Amino acid sequence: MNEQSSPSSSASPKRRPRHQGKPHRRPKKDPVRILAFEALRAVDERDAYANLVLPPLLRKAREKQGPEKFDARDAAFATELVYGTLRRQGTYDAIVAACIDRPLREVDPPVLDVLNLGVHQLLGTRIPTHAAVSASVELARVVLGDGRAKFVNAVLRKVAQDDLDGWVERVAPPYDEDPEDHLAVVHSHPRWIVSSLWDALGGPRAGIEDLLEADNERPEVTLVARPGRTTADALLDEVGEAAGLPGRWSPYAVRLTEGGEPGAIGSVRSGDAGVQDEGSQLVALALANAPVEGRDENWLDGCAGPGGKAALLAGLAAQRGARLLAAEKQPHRAGLVAKALRGNPGPYQVVAADGTRPPWRPGSFDRVLMDVPCTGLGALRRRPEARWRRRVEDLDGFAGVQRALLRTALVSVRVGGVVGYATCSPHLAETRAVVDDVLKERPGAELIDARPMLDGVPALGDGPDIQLWPHLHGTDAMYLALIRRTA
Repeated sequence: MNEQSSPSSSASPKRRPRHQGKPHRRPKKDPVRILAFEALRAVDERDAYANLVLPPLLRKAREKQGPEKFDARDAAFATELVYGTLRRQGTYDAIVAACIDRPLREVDPPVLDVLNLGVHQLLGTRIPTHAAVSASVELARVVLGDGRAKFVNAVLRKVAQDDLDGWVERVAPPYDEDPEDHLAVVHSHPRWIVSSLWDALGGPRAGIEDLLEADNERPEVTLVARPGRTTADALLDEVGEAAGLPGRWSPYAVRLTEGGEPGAIGSVRSGDAGVQDEGSQLVALALANAPVEGRDENWLDGCAGPGGKAALLAGLAAQRGARLLAAEKQPHRAGLVAKALRGNPGPYQVVAADGTRPPWRPGSFDRVLMDVPCTGLGALRRRPEARWRRRVEDLDGFAGVQRALLRTALVSVRVGGVVGYATCSPHLAETRAVVDDVLKERPGAELIDARPMLDGVPALGDGPDIQLWPHLHGTDAMYLALIRRTA
């Protein structure tokens, strides 16, 4: 027997250990859920907005995977995961906190994002329980590693033991003990926002619950047919009966019933139409409908970026032989305004100018719109992450510039002309408090009743100012006060 064939030879195969673990398995990469996770991380790490982050991520996924492997259904599912998780984040955080043995703040944010994505699939969609858990654990393995995936698995299996109503009943404080805290958990809004909205809305519990629930619904995409360039009827024909409906209140509005990609519509690509919430359209229309004394030749949009209201006002002005000056402080946003107005049938001008230090002469304008910077609490349907990002202290940061811009507007308008003070927030500190404070300083100005300027729009309150609401009007919560300069 030679040495190489000897049983004791070093070349003999080694015996396998009696107890060997399972072979390592690579986690399955789900491009839709990975994309949703990346969007949530961008929102958290970079203070990005989902409506700005998501489109390029979806475009990149389509280019990488191909339209056959990443189709419209995948894009819709990714969008639902991101927006649904952000809208219900407060409720989901409370549920996760009840399922772990440490404070929620000690859970790393990427882990919490994966958990909340999983909780949304379990409690906010029709995905079967086993599929929601297994897909979330696979996502955790890809983006977090095997160790953290085990933690995700354990938490989600606890969550899966009850439905959303059952969990809310367990984690929300009783309404009788703390109504605002109860509503904050049930409807996933910070407590201070619940309190602020309730103060602005007034009325019984049913009204505030309807409002909070409306904030958690996916809003319709609304288009505006820009006057002099196209009409709502023509835009409806272009969109098609199956995909579009007329606006509820604005004669220039078209609602997309099937979502879709507005940028694929020819009139939107050309600028003859744009994407604009119907509440924003109503603010511009109310200012345009307000009677002025004497001439009506020069209009001003003093905070024009990114240009939606300016484009509508420019078209309305052109129909009357008037011209619009659109001013925007930030040069890049002034560029967006110029793009929105390009092709307007009448005269207009766009300038990069600070509305608190205007370059124009006092009394130059017959109509002035000041849609001032604000907390954006009126657009929580569209930017759900804003509710978790905003703090009550932010109100003080906006207060000075809001008052300064309204003062500029009242100086810029001539005697007999009209100013529209608008903001996409129903918070009383950003609406009536600003108007009241500035009018106390300036006796030569008076509020006029804005409600008749929106004929046919119901539930506009006691006046003279207007507050629109998502649950009553299907719009963002836009505020408008119309002021005439009298001296």
